[in-house]
Parts: sequence; C-alpha cells; structure tokens
Amino acid sequence: MSRPTEQAVEQERGEGRKLRLLSFNIQAGTSTAHYHHYVTRSWRQVLPHAKRTENLDSIAELVSPFDMVALQEVDSGSLRSGYINQSRFLANQSGMPFWCHQSNRKVGTVAYAGNGFLSRFEPDVVVEHRLPGVIPGRGTLLVRFGEGFNGLDVAVVHLALGKRARALQLRFLGRELDSSRHLVVLGDFNTQIDTPHVMELRETLALKAPTKGLATYPSWQPQRGIDHILISEKLQSGVAEVLDVALSDHCPVALEIFLPAEVRLKEASPSTISVQSRRTI
Repeated sequence: MSRPTEQAVEQERGEGRKLRLLSFNIQAGTSTAHYHHYVTRSWRQVLPHAKRTENLDSIAELVSPFDMVALQEVDSGSLRSGYINQSRFLANQSGMPFWCHQSNRKVGTVAYAGNGFLSRFEPDVVVEHRLPGVIPGRGTLLVRFGEGFNGLDVAVVHLALGKRARALQLRFLGRELDSSRHLVVLGDFNTQIDTPHVMELRETLALKAPTKGLATYPSWQPQRGIDHILISEKLQSGVAEVLDVALSDHCPVALEIFLPAEVRLKEASPSTISVQSRRTI
C-alpha cells in the first residue's frame, strides 16, 4: 500500500498550505561571539566594514528556504550599512519576491534601524504601527493577507528593553491586532514568553506559543528565550527550532505552521516591493 502524499495528509487533517516561518534579529548584519565584543567591536555598529556584507550574504542563504521571514534591527540605509536598505538586499540575495520595511530609529546618518519582512506571498495591506514608549523608535510591521475571518495577519515586533515601556507596547498590540483573523506575532520581545504582560497579550488575542522554551540569546551560548513566534490557537504548528548560527547576537527561531484550507495566499511576483494599501499609524 502506497504512503499518502504530504498534501493528501494535510487535506485529510483539514489543513491547507504549510508555511515555514523565521524570525531573526540580525543586529544590522554584525556578528557577535562574546559579551566583550559589544565593547571591542562597537565601532562596527557605526561604521561600514567588509565583514558586514559577508555576514548579510550568509543570512540571505539562511533565510532562502523559508516562506515568510521577520527581521529586526535591520538597517534602512545609513553610513554603517553603506546606505543599503538591508531588507531589500536580503530579499534580492535570497530570491524572496516580496519585501517591505519599517524604519524606526534614526541616529543621524550613522544608523537607521527598523523591522523588515520578506515573503513568497504578496499581501493586500501593510500597516506600520508606532509603539508607545518614553524613548521613541519602536514599531510593529503588520502585513495582512486576504479579507475577513479567512485572512492571515503577520505582525513583526521589536519591543523595548525596559519593562514599563514593554508593558505599554504589549497592551497596545492587544488593542490593535485582530484576534478574529488568523494571526501570527513574531519578533524580538526582549523578554521571556511566560512573563505577565506577554501572558496577558496571549490571553487577549488567543495566542499559543509553540516556540516556548527555545533559547535564542546570546547566540554564542543561548540561555534566554526572548525571540518568539506566537500563533492563533486555531492554527496548527509543526516543527519549532532555534538555528545554531553565529551571524548576530541572537539566534533565529523557526516554526512550521499549517493554514486552514480556506486561507488563500497569492504568490508574489518577482521584485514585488510594496502594495497599494500602505499606511502608518
């Protein structure tokens, strides 16, 4: 008796497409291998260097097998990156047909950090949210596929280091994100998954944490799980893992999810870089 194909098994389970998701804080393309590198290699955060380009090429190769990639601490185009938008660079190098970028924190012409999103599918709407906090410069990039209850929302987040600001940001996300749709929230939370304010977000939006317990920081000896992928309780998850690579001070976290058959995604055309409906809130 022949084994059923993967597609047949998914259809039998009431599932549609399998997606491979990745979230990665790339530290603007700079690798860090020890705590003392934050001091001895601090110049790499403000000046261009050849190693950054080599590192970005390696990151592009790493992300190329995935369907959707969330990036944090990705440079929008400043002195340190050689005035290259790193989201666009990684999309081009990895063969991702769609990319979008949210610029959040600018330090003169030296550094311009933000969030990025790469995808093999073209969204209908991209919304940029500015997150609350005493120090500005944090944001959420919300990418929306489809309409109504059968749509999929993907939110790329990079939360504050401070507990008070992070609590404000998590409550903001709880108000702004739509739990009636299929929802994925992924990024650098800068805190563990079981802290009270993250638990409050999960309860508000009915999110589960299939990457719980996976340590992502620091990359050279991961001890803390601060990079997460949360998904709607109605979505099914597959393999969750941390990729052991020394390309940043964070390790990337990856997850397989299975979309219900009614969720339809449109394949992106080559070099699709934006959508018509895009706004900042």
